[in-house]
Parts: sequence; C-alpha cells; structure tokens
Amino acid sequence: MKGLYQLESQENFEPFMKAIGLPDELIQKGKDIKSISEIEENGDHFKVTVTTGSKVLVNSFTIGKEAELETVTGEKVKSVVHREGNKLKVCLKGIESITEMVDANTILNTMTVAGIVYKRTIKRI
Repeated sequence: MKGLYQLESQENFEPFMKAIGLPDELIQKGKDIKSISEIEENGDHFKVTVTTGSKVLVNSFTIGKEAELETVTGEKVKSVVHREGNKLKVCLKGIESITEMVDANTILNTMTVAGIVYKRTIKRI
C-alpha cells in the first residue's frame, strides 16, 4: 500500500457526508477536490496522510492495537484497525471503513454509515 495516491473517483460523497454531519458548506467545498493520500507502511505500522485542499488528516496506527484516529469530521476516536488479507478494516463511531488494495496501483476505500455506502478509488501517482 505504501506510496502516494490521488483520488480518481468517488460515489455517494454528498449523502454520506450529510449523514455523518458535515456542514453543507464543507461538502460543497470538498466534493470536487482531488485529495492526495500518502501511505507509509512499516510492517504492521501505518501512517496515512490525506490532504484535501487546505485540510490535512493524519492517522497513525498499528494493526491489531488500539489507536486514536481522526474522523472526516475532525473527531478523535479510539479504535483498532484489523487486516484481513489485502484489506484493512476499522469501525469509527458507526462508520465501517474497508480499505482494499485492488491492484499494485489502485486502492478502493468503502465507508458505510446508516446504509449509505461511500466509495473512493485512489490511484498511485
């Protein structure tokens, strides 16, 4: 997973962001920005930095160990990230997130809340 990626496509951005309580103004600002994700991987330890315009979200965690993770809304939540094959899974405040390495250059991130499925495809740059 290690590398630099850019958002290629996304589905259900607006309904998902509304469902988690992001203000409309931020939804409109963020919907067309091609975020950049930098993933550092060292064994079971990960550092993920997502830059969306001027907003930078940084999460560091070790597989199977509790970590404080920041959500899209800026809240900090303690949770545990699990690895299942080529997928990383975590649940943050009712949001189920699955990050899957589809091929050497593509990552699919699926987040689900209250039946709304938000999919992001990011490509290596």
